[in-house]
Amino acid sequence: MRDVKRVLEMRSQNHSQRDIARATKVSRDTVRKIYNAADSKKICWSSIQDLSEYDVQKLLFEEEVKINLSIKQPDFDYVHKELLKPGTTIKLLWEEYADACRSINVPFYQYSYFCERYRDHVKKHNLTMHINHKPGDKMMVDWNGTCMYIYDRYTGERITAYLFEATLPFSMYSYVRACPSMKIGDWIDCHIHAFRYFEGVTRLLVPDNLKTGVISNRKYEDPILNKSYQEMADHYDTTILPTRVRRPKDKAAVEGAVGDCTIAIVGKLRNRKFFSFEELNEAILKELDTFNSKPFQKKEGSRKSVYMDEEFPFMKPLPKYPFELSEWKRAKVQLNYHISVEKMNYSVPYEYVGHYVDVKLTKRLVTVYYKMNQVCSHDRLYGRINQYSTNESHMPENHQRFLWNKDRFIRWAASIGESTTTVVQKLFNRYKVEEQAYKGCMSLLKLSDKYGKTRLEDACQLALEHISQPSYRNIRMILQSNQDRKKKTQTSQKETVEYAFVRGKDYYGGKRNG
Repeated sequence: MRDVKRVLEMRSQNHSQRDIARATKVSRDTVRKIYNAADSKKICWSSIQDLSEYDVQKLLFEEEVKINLSIKQPDFDYVHKELLKPGTTIKLLWEEYADACRSINVPFYQYSYFCERYRDHVKKHNLTMHINHKPGDKMMVDWNGTCMYIYDRYTGERITAYLFEATLPFSMYSYVRACPSMKIGDWIDCHIHAFRYFEGVTRLLVPDNLKTGVISNRKYEDPILNKSYQEMADHYDTTILPTRVRRPKDKAAVEGAVGDCTIAIVGKLRNRKFFSFEELNEAILKELDTFNSKPFQKKEGSRKSVYMDEEFPFMKPLPKYPFELSEWKRAKVQLNYHISVEKMNYSVPYEYVGHYVDVKLTKRLVTVYYKMNQVCSHDRLYGRINQYSTNESHMPENHQRFLWNKDRFIRWAASIGESTTTVVQKLFNRYKVEEQAYKGCMSLLKLSDKYGKTRLEDACQLALEHISQPSYRNIRMILQSNQDRKKKTQTSQKETVEYAFVRGKDYYGGKRNG
């Protein structure tokens, strides 16, 4: 029985039994029972108004209270801690409490009263209700509609700085970063810095339906995400769960934090000039630490203290290496068992010659996949174009078993001409590894299919006269510009001038010279 004091108080105010029953949400029989007990004990409101609810019930219904004392009391400290864990609800904890009571044949509180007692416990101990959000469960991200600016030191040009914001809805711990654009590269880079700032990863990542990260999010279909954005989520072992279209309440925490951060950070930095994004982000971090450490107005602690004490233990650990933004390309494995990507060459096991492979490019690595299976990886090459990265394990055991080798290219060149053979030999001499010359030799010799063997031989001869180390590109340009034909024409005209009159005038005299 509950609200006995309330019933007696309303009785002293001359309310009817019907009104009292409606106000306290009990039956009229219960109200009548309280009336009778108070009359039999000669108890009025003035005599019990300073007593607690328990003391009033004990005074009116001493026998029933003794029975109620045998009800197993829930451990609400344990309930409050368990509610912090993902997948735990107050209904589940009540069911566990009820099952434990049934197992020892002890009375227990019903679900509604159990919830009421828990709310009283939270209020009494100045705790925070953790029902809507779990610690370490979600990170909500969005662009702040307010922009800041970077200034060029020399021209004074003003460059827009867009603000990215991430918020953990449990503790309201926030992160802000300025970047030069809202493209996918900056979007992912901001996520990486946010995870580093929080020193952990949440189970879910909740963005808006911005086209940078979410390609499509229809009502009855799974969302289609940007491939690089999905790779980033997989790397950090989190799941992207976009909000519903035009439903800002789905990420109300970050929407609310945007306004607070705008006042706490943008407002305080409004009169300062910054000349680089590094300088701006350093200033933002200082103001952000002050913002997160500021005490709450209506409860104890701050965003940072709640995060460190209650949420950080539930965050997933960061991976060993931060995510690197990748770019995907498709390439064919050449006869020299290398692929050409971004004007650089990387070896692939020779068994894949002639096949197309998928290539994943990051700042640090080049990874090759064939039918979604990783084949090999290389450190990415930079600098002078047409460099080679060759792994010896990718080479065939011996060249006799391999379809192409140096001798075969030399025989092919010899069938075209002496100059072509010389050029091919020079191409092989340029490289430390024989297979690196295959691509250039193949391209050179295939020119005979388009221009004919005679023209290719002439072009090689012309190239050798002017270039000590001719390449495929040099000979191709000679053929495209018809320089081989021009030289042949000039040579032919010179021979005609020198030998046109070798027979003399007597030969052409006719009958007169007979």
